[in-house]
Amino acid sequence: MSTVELEGRLICESVEEMGVVLRHLPRHIELTRAEPGCLRFEVEQSDDGLVWIVSEKFESQAAFGRHQARVEAGEWGRATAGIQRDYVISAGDQRRRKRPARS
Repeated sequence: MSTVELEGRLICESVEEMGVVLRHLPRHIELTRAEPGCLRFEVEQSDDGLVWIVSEKFESQAAFGRHQARVEAGEWGRATAGIQRDYVISAGDQRRRKRPARS
């Protein structure tokens, strides 16, 4: 079984977007860290406050997939859907860049 890692940035374009992240992030972190298969979930705010450095690791593609499904269907996913992401996802020896379009 191969672990899945996500590294990247959540990029706010305004103080309003930063406020959305600040309101919803604590619960998102709590829920994610409690998920079966979550090995690491770290989110750190940059010095300017508008960029968040994200580092995730899940024990398997299945665990990562369940996490992604929960995020998409949950409050965090809805609240932050329009905020830009720049992520690289690695599974085993495969890497892919994920840059969802802004809503």
